[in-house]
Amino acid sequence: MSAVGQGLLSNIRVLDLSRILSGPWATQLLGDLGADVIKVERPGSGDDVREQGARLKDSAGQDTDERSTFLSANRAKRSITVDMAQPEGQALIRRLAALSDVVVENFKSGDLARYGLDYAALSAVNPRLVYCSITGFGQTGPYAQMPGYDLIFQAMGGVMSLTGVPDGQPGAGPQRAGFPVSDLTAGFYATIGVLAALHHRDAVSGKGQHIDLSLLDAQVAAVSPMAMSYLVAGQLPVRSGLSSQLTAPYGDFDCADGKILVAVANNKQFAALCRVIGQPGLAADPRFASTPQRVANRAELQRLIGEVLKTQPIAHWMPLLREAVVPSGPIHDFRQVFDDPQIRHRGLVKTLAHPLSGTLAVVGNPLNFSDTPITYDRPPPLLGEHTVELLRDLLGLDEAEIDGLAQRGVIG
Repeated sequence: MSAVGQGLLSNIRVLDLSRILSGPWATQLLGDLGADVIKVERPGSGDDVREQGARLKDSAGQDTDERSTFLSANRAKRSITVDMAQPEGQALIRRLAALSDVVVENFKSGDLARYGLDYAALSAVNPRLVYCSITGFGQTGPYAQMPGYDLIFQAMGGVMSLTGVPDGQPGAGPQRAGFPVSDLTAGFYATIGVLAALHHRDAVSGKGQHIDLSLLDAQVAAVSPMAMSYLVAGQLPVRSGLSSQLTAPYGDFDCADGKILVAVANNKQFAALCRVIGQPGLAADPRFASTPQRVANRAELQRLIGEVLKTQPIAHWMPLLREAVVPSGPIHDFRQVFDDPQIRHRGLVKTLAHPLSGTLAVVGNPLNFSDTPITYDRPPPLLGEHTVELLRDLLGLDEAEIDGLAQRGVIG
């Protein structure tokens, strides 16, 4: 339905009723792929994450009201402010849904039914609509009405049972991953689901459908490589810190001036590591001859390798490890991440024009298409920046009608 842009999804319009991270992450990905994404926000305050993170500086170096968390997940969108608690606001959203291909929302189960904006209501207006509901626990089940955030799903989904210092060591205990892994995982699954449902609509059925996606479900599914040891053999994975329960040597090692990580996954890589550190005989040692044996004797192997690595600085070891094709790397903060020559070569930082700051650096999409490259020409919108444009150009409202809606508080 959209005619904006030339990307892979330039014929798709997405009505984004979501906020925080899981839904906005999915709709940003769809926007990167060329979809016309219309973000509906509350008048006055907008998305909750407009109040989270570091402040963006304007072109004069002064703080603005734009914050980094919102900027991270809302490029490639147009913002319209609509009060969905008012009947007139609900009517506007239904009209937008009638002109859209996709709706993404992450309200608690049943909330949008109160406003006539649930799947049943909107699919009656537009049977071709793909409607993705992202909730903490899903549309059904004993916890369906419970709210939840990333920390809860990392805990309940098993991530924290795998993350942190092993029992018996100083600082032992479960830890959360340092970024909202559950939200972003759900966002990826939502994107996959929307694209699959669009394909089915256009190639098979001719009609849309409802996608019921739970953050808890998505998180449990994403830890399948670890969880399967329990389902297959009743073995509970445990916290292993920076090491791996599946392979060795895999973890951090002290060098003369800091730490590096080494992640060996097979015998060939292990033999290459042994040559780099001048200990080729370790590869033939019966204790370390295979992955299971190296895992069983991990502590001794770690000690032997560590004794050698700590004799030289990181700058000595990293070129040798890379030349030998041993998976390895230093531990970077984000200054070092964005200064890394590989990241620079890949062009992962993109620069967009921004109405307040002049320019805005963002982390780009990692997908590189040979024929339809992703473009970065729509920065994260200011609150309600496109309200008048969308009401006028998409819904055909005149100036008097728009002014009336503003006076009645239906739009911001």
